[in-house]
Amino acid sequence: MTTFSSLGISEPILKALDKMGFEEATPIQAETIPSALEGKDVLGQAQTGTGKTAAFGIPMISKIDRSKRQIQGLVIAPTRELAIQVGEELHRLGQFKGIKTLPVYGGQHMDRQIRALREGPHIVVATPGRLLDHIRRKTINFSGVHTAVLDEADEMLNMGFIDDIREILSSIPEERQTLLFSATMPKEIRDIGTKLMKDPTEVKVKSKEMTVTNIDQSYIEVQERQKFDTLSNLLDIDEPKLAIIFGRTKKRVDEVTEGLQARGFRAEGIHGDLTQGKRMSVLNKFKNGRVEVLVATDVAARGLDISGVTHVYNFDIPQDPESYVHRIGRTGRAGKGGQAVSFITPREVPHLHLIEKTTKSKIARKTAPTNDEAAQGQQQIAIEKMMRTIESKDLQAYNDKADELINQFGAQTVVAAALKMLTKERRNAPVRITSIAPISVKGNFKDKKKYRGGGSRGGDRRNSGGGKSRSRNYQGQGKRSSGGYRGKRNNENN
Repeated sequence: MTTFSSLGISEPILKALDKMGFEEATPIQAETIPSALEGKDVLGQAQTGTGKTAAFGIPMISKIDRSKRQIQGLVIAPTRELAIQVGEELHRLGQFKGIKTLPVYGGQHMDRQIRALREGPHIVVATPGRLLDHIRRKTINFSGVHTAVLDEADEMLNMGFIDDIREILSSIPEERQTLLFSATMPKEIRDIGTKLMKDPTEVKVKSKEMTVTNIDQSYIEVQERQKFDTLSNLLDIDEPKLAIIFGRTKKRVDEVTEGLQARGFRAEGIHGDLTQGKRMSVLNKFKNGRVEVLVATDVAARGLDISGVTHVYNFDIPQDPESYVHRIGRTGRAGKGGQAVSFITPREVPHLHLIEKTTKSKIARKTAPTNDEAAQGQQQIAIEKMMRTIESKDLQAYNDKADELINQFGAQTVVAAALKMLTKERRNAPVRITSIAPISVKGNFKDKKKYRGGGSRGGDRRNSGGGKSRSRNYQGQGKRSSGGYRGKRNNENN
């Protein structure tokens, strides 16, 4: 395990990573960041969903001088969606340095973009076509750029942008650091590495074959604010013998644990801030059945070997498919079946599809249980307990008292009272869980034809005179904020 704190990252960025729920670096991040921090050019090969944005974003932000109101970092992305998403994450990574990030893409009013560029963003994330427009109009100044990034370079090649990329790079100071990332490495992309980069360090991360067996996977599409009540109802219906609930951050784990305890569940939380003694105490309770629900972050759960886990609940979906497989693999062990349920907010559905593609498994959708269904579930559990008692126990000693009660109150009332006694009635305690932003995922560009129809810049969907900005909260566009974009992206585990 490589932690971000071991990579020589500055304190403001570490603080941002902690707030975002990051602690452990993905392979592409662990291999790229040290070289990039030394100022080396990097030629990286990695698939979508491996954490490339942080891999190039952390070194870029580390070098930015906030006091200089000029463009110092440039990221070139194939589509407006990618530009927006990369910009969101870069803003979040630089939030404690006060970094301003501006997306530039076709479909926005040119005059608005020009005004935003004059305000001096530190980082511009742009699509090739619109970026070339600004270069030719002389409305963008690259004299202060020290870091240039090509993201999803093979997609830009597929969309006909390769000549544009060469022209853009020739407009940037030669004394710069260049980072190029691509899922594949065709000859044209490697030529850029040879001719326009300086002795680049090559980083290659193969996507692992990840398959899941023996586990019944499902997901519930649910709004963030409804997650906790949905979880409570599911636990009442499923009544897991041992369950692990995964949250993205330490604060999340604490809040979910306290909420479950308030509603009468035997729950404990575990994360990196706990002492070793407290961790061992919680795990022993869980292994011995004194705790039925363990709430954990990814990092805290690594290395735990707990048998008998029947259910895994992803309260927050993880950033990368490998973490998803690692989480749900806590159940379904030793040949036994297991249940894995993930809560997905509407904006996270594309990320779910990425996980399905990577794990080569279909995750079934199911509806969120209602309060009535949860209550009926608990009653059904009580009925099953009564049936087992009737079938397996000698009840002779209780017959006389049973007759008295039936004569006095009637059989239906007596049975109803017994069911009520056996049914767990949850305390309807109000629980507040702090909201966090959803995980977003870069597009897979499956339908590339729609990007190729407009000449060499079809992928930019250029329309300088119209179209609405999809990024209203970036610096210089729509609603303004002191730090640029109020990012709505959160990432992995704590």
